[in-house]
Amino acid sequence: MRKLRYKPNKKFLFISASLIIIYVILQLTGPEVINKPHEGEINVPSNVSAILRKSCYDCHSNQSDPTWYDKMMPASYLVSHDITEARSRFNLSEWSKIPSGQQQVLLWEMVNAVEQKKMPLSRYLAVHPNAAISPSELAILKDYVNTLPGRSKVDTAKITRSPYVSDGKTLISTGTPVSITGIAYSDSYKSWTVLSVTDKFDGGSMRIVYGNEIMIKAIKNNQIPFPDGAQMVKVVWGKQREDAEGNVLPGNFQNVQFMVKDSKKYKSTEGWGFAKFDGPDLKPFGKTVAFATTCINCHKLLVAENDFVFNIPTK
Repeated sequence: MRKLRYKPNKKFLFISASLIIIYVILQLTGPEVINKPHEGEINVPSNVSAILRKSCYDCHSNQSDPTWYDKMMPASYLVSHDITEARSRFNLSEWSKIPSGQQQVLLWEMVNAVEQKKMPLSRYLAVHPNAAISPSELAILKDYVNTLPGRSKVDTAKITRSPYVSDGKTLISTGTPVSITGIAYSDSYKSWTVLSVTDKFDGGSMRIVYGNEIMIKAIKNNQIPFPDGAQMVKVVWGKQREDAEGNVLPGNFQNVQFMVKDSKKYKSTEGWGFAKFDGPDLKPFGKTVAFATTCINCHKLLVAENDFVFNIPTK
């Protein structure tokens, strides 16, 4: 009986060898993650710092340390993209460059993202499981941000100090505040439809969200993305309090936040304009339009599928 001899397919071997050589060359030409020098690193308590370093620093700092498998093609391109995107949102190695008020907003953005399991990214955790943030670690982060100074503790009894006078029914502006994004304050939202009444764990704040007629109609018709002209307003009060009879009441007035859809004017922030007016003086928040980027980054992270809008009532 004749024995069959295996004859290697020269064409197959040539193609295989070529692919291996190409793959090796590609490993040498992949994107490189460059760590710049530190310029004002975030200064937080050691227990908070330990959590940030374990779960955030790989992407949100100039101390990224990709593993060997992070550097392999094609994963290296995704890793490079994620780090670039993360640093553009906030960089813990350049924290001092961020205005203090915006720092607090970003810290709560982190906590919200962790609690909603948006961060760290699931694809990152798939290969870096030790970066997961446990419930006890989340509690440490919450406790820390709740102790930050600078929270608005405004006494609404001093409303007469604001640039408004009252005719007994409404406040009449003696000088309308205008955000740096071009959105002027208006109390017309008080006649709009209430979309939601919520509280939030960052100090127990209470919020009422209103939508104008265009917004309400779009929600009813499930028209997403929302049309130009749609507007939302969120009114925020501080930590809730309970009176002697057990009634839960809102705390001190903190701010009014506007979200206005204009796809052309606000193209750089996904078609939405943002404005925030603090305290009874309704002082416009933000010295530069960069604060709007912080706003949309949070919305992009958590509710991109809803045209970047929170608080859409479910049917």
